[in-house]
Amino acid sequence: MSGPELSELPDDSEQLRPCVSSLRQRALQAAELSAVRTFSDGFLIKFLRARDFDVELSLKLLLNYQRWRRESPEISTCLSPSSVLGLLNTSYHAVLPQRDHTGSRVLIYRIGEWSPKDWSAFQVFRVSLMTSEIISTETETQRRGLKVIFDLQGWSLGHALQINPSLARKISSVLSDSFPLKVRGIHLVNEPMFFRPVFAMIRPFLPDKIKQRIHMHGADFHDTLSDFFSAPVLPPEYGGEGPDIEEVCQDWTNQLLQSERLLQQIAAHPTGDIAITPDDSLISEEVETEHISEG
Repeated sequence: MSGPELSELPDDSEQLRPCVSSLRQRALQAAELSAVRTFSDGFLIKFLRARDFDVELSLKLLLNYQRWRRESPEISTCLSPSSVLGLLNTSYHAVLPQRDHTGSRVLIYRIGEWSPKDWSAFQVFRVSLMTSEIISTETETQRRGLKVIFDLQGWSLGHALQINPSLARKISSVLSDSFPLKVRGIHLVNEPMFFRPVFAMIRPFLPDKIKQRIHMHGADFHDTLSDFFSAPVLPPEYGGEGPDIEEVCQDWTNQLLQSERLLQQIAAHPTGDIAITPDDSLISEEVETEHISEG
């Protein structure tokens, strides 16, 4: 059975067991995860679906995810929607209620609503991470991935100055190889000329597959977005017939706030696998010392 066919099976299917067991074994043998005791089936399946059940690629993704969390604590350890409620209340971000014709989730970021005087780029990026953690638990999203619309109207020098090479690398890492989600398309609308230097900073870190999925629509996006999304999916502000952008932003803000406890559990967890208690996720220091001594 092919990877995409395996992806369609339910989590408890016996046919998934060999891949899940293999990924768990490989992960626990990895030197950088030597302190980890185990991972849950559901957690591992997220990574397997993200790479069409290729165990080798799934392992690489899992290791990248764990490495990213360790190396970016300024973002990964603070997943509190209430801490950025002022930003969310500007109608900065939404996950649209209807999926596109392929089943992908559709996300919108309205960059002009972000005031760089009030919110740092790290805080803004945390919003993306919160949403990613939530939708990555959805089986359908694990299978069909996501598409993102970045509305760059209002992009200013103040925004550009917030994006340094280090942050650009972290953003591109999450987009490409450090998070268990398939990015099926990135659509830029209202992009000004002076956005290009920032995009040029991010682009080298992106794999060719992601580069090929980036579409620049400019100011005349109403006609071209319709080539990718049907009218019922998009808000009227983007040429569609769905709920207006203010409504969908508020609905998603409410969803994030309802997920506050879940997100804080993920942020505080040593591996992010909250199906396993933090104490059961890690080998005790005594046992780890014994393993080292035996080695």
